[in-house]
Amino acid sequence: MYIHARVTAGARKETFEQTSSDHFIISVREKAENNLANKRVREVISEYFKIPSSQVRIVNGHHSPSKLLSVTL
Repeated sequence: MYIHARVTAGARKETFEQTSSDHFIISVREKAENNLANKRVREVISEYFKIPSSQVRIVNGHHSPSKLLSVTL
């Protein structure tokens, strides 16, 4: 399953909002350095779907706020 996420890195408060069935808005506290924000996004998505973070993969948007993620359920 593919999902789209709009990510804000380095936010003061961590938030997670589902805008439609496959679109999410995510804010994480980690900075966009050394892949820290991307790792936290994978963790947040895996917690939401109750799956291991190894089953969440960033397909597109590694260096962009708009990301396409592949989730294996």
